[in-house]
Amino acid sequence: MNKSYNKNEAPAFLREFLDYMSTIKGRSGNTITSYFHDIKLFLRFLKVKNGLVDSNTFFEKIAVHDVEPDVIQKVELYDILEFMHFLASERKNTQKARARRGVAIRQFFKYLTNNKHWFEKSPAQNLEMPRSKQPLPKSLSLEQSLNLLADVRYEKEGWMGARDYCMLTFFLNCGMRLSELVGLNLYDYKRDSAGEKGGDYIYYIKVLGKGNKERIIYLNSACVSAYDAYIEKRNELCLTNERLRFEKALFISKRYTRITPRRVEQILTDKLKSCELDGMGFSVHKLRHTAATLMYRNGVDVRVLKEVLGHENLGTTQIYTHVANEQMREAVNKNPLSKE
Repeated sequence: MNKSYNKNEAPAFLREFLDYMSTIKGRSGNTITSYFHDIKLFLRFLKVKNGLVDSNTFFEKIAVHDVEPDVIQKVELYDILEFMHFLASERKNTQKARARRGVAIRQFFKYLTNNKHWFEKSPAQNLEMPRSKQPLPKSLSLEQSLNLLADVRYEKEGWMGARDYCMLTFFLNCGMRLSELVGLNLYDYKRDSAGEKGGDYIYYIKVLGKGNKERIIYLNSACVSAYDAYIEKRNELCLTNERLRFEKALFISKRYTRITPRRVEQILTDKLKSCELDGMGFSVHKLRHTAATLMYRNGVDVRVLKEVLGHENLGTTQIYTHVANEQMREAVNKNPLSKE
């Protein structure tokens, strides 16, 4: 479920910015809420810096709904740099957190410059973001992936077992995000004829990704088989549960409502423990990394992989080239002839 923010806590210009990012730029509810909290923090900092609040006021209690436009219109790059230093020294924010807040600040002043014309040039235009070394994504090996699927498949007698197997198959084959999987509806699954004269069919599913961007993910035979097995069990449930007949969610809970992200995480935790893969740092998001790594290692072009994963920038996808390179180096080093 998307987060929300209290509009009464925001001055008019901030509400206008958030509405613009939501309706025009199509940012998700979670992103809008993050922008709100990041900029609210900046506005509190400005009130303290400009002596607009009693020095004894607890920082977290400083209201920002009354910040006047002229306070913002006086902001220069140096003020923003002071704020970034404040985040590091006083708030103990990590580089990643400071970089995220910096993005929000830059978007905010870009809007004020281009849309409200408060500045000739955005004071945040030349703001440099803190950079941290991007860790290589952790993923399951092919053998571990097969063991996990085999363990779940062995248990899939009931409808919940079929559901769990289908969800894990989608994760490991398609690289879906958790939010994308739990948001799937029955009508998102499609089947088209592969040719004008019939014959084989093409199976695919529509997912709603980050920024409310819809994309198509094609399904291989493993996904189609897992889907068919689950749907058969789900349809049997509909015969005895009238409420379920009107539930549009593809993956449901034992209460016959849309399964939650937290419940999917719990299911994976249980399955990892069952096949002795617990305690190794694996998570639902690592299944997405696993799918991407396996596809790249088996010859999928990084530009195609970008579209499959729904990445906005190719640079995000290229991390999997580093994964493959590291694994190839490790393979050479494991050769028994590698030692001098």
